[in-house]
Amino acid sequence: MLIKQVIELFDVLDSSTVNGEAVKNYLQTVNAEANVEVYPLTGPQGSTDMVKVRIPGKNGKAKGGAAPTTGILGRLGGIGARPEMIGFVSDGDGALCALSVASKLLDMQKKGDFLDGDVFVSTQICPHAPTAPHKPVPFMGSPVEMSQVNREEVSPDLDAILTVDTTKGNRVINTRGFAISNTVKQGWILPVSEDLLDVMQRTTGKLPYVFPLSMQDITPYGNDVYHLNSVLQPCTATDAPVVGVAITTETAVPGCATGASHFVDVEEAARFMLEVAKSFGRGETSFYNAEEFARLQKLYGSMAELQTLGKQ
Repeated sequence: MLIKQVIELFDVLDSSTVNGEAVKNYLQTVNAEANVEVYPLTGPQGSTDMVKVRIPGKNGKAKGGAAPTTGILGRLGGIGARPEMIGFVSDGDGALCALSVASKLLDMQKKGDFLDGDVFVSTQICPHAPTAPHKPVPFMGSPVEMSQVNREEVSPDLDAILTVDTTKGNRVINTRGFAISNTVKQGWILPVSEDLLDVMQRTTGKLPYVFPLSMQDITPYGNDVYHLNSVLQPCTATDAPVVGVAITTETAVPGCATGASHFVDVEEAARFMLEVAKSFGRGETSFYNAEEFARLQKLYGSMAELQTLGKQ
């Protein structure tokens, strides 16, 4: 259970003065040996604090092992929309969820429990983000460009990526809780991973929910086409398989809404990602069928152009 971590981190993040250092200080109270990197990132509309947490596994690359590395990226525009809105906004759930996983893993290590593979957790902290028009409800904007965040968070070290984002401003996934996407790799929308569906069923005790993707959703921001939201943006910057973890609601909720975070939903999504990291590091969970992917490329060629801004 990660309820403790979610509650404690919410208390840290729900502040007009929160920054990356406050998050780092909290994580190092959980485990004094926590490897937390914090630095500012400046963009067209201001700056945000990047937070990166590297959690080594007992057989991970950080220790010279071969166990695969899981990336858990908390996607968002900001955790607050001050001064227009007072308090933690719905859009901040991605940061809250990813950091709760980091906190739990650090606590586990202090108690002697180590995953096989390394886990890399990253997000950004901005309590004063702009809002942006979007239908059916407004989105949170961001002080920095999505491409900037991708360059900071996505690296060749990551063998698979779970990207978690509040995904409530739509009418295509209508359930309280969370849903996962198809696996996306190098411009291909692949089948939903049966292994991930198994983990989702086991952790939630319910049938799994999957949200639909269009080709537009897996292209980079900046090409002036509709995107469901930013949840799949990391797939534009990596060759690794990427799965979106969308925190969802039955009704369309603006990303800039306050009082709209549901601890149970955030905790379920965090617990799911933690369990995926455990089994992926042991080599027991696959995000996609490598042989079938190779055949698709042989038959139809590369789809990597979808990872770019296309023909300008």
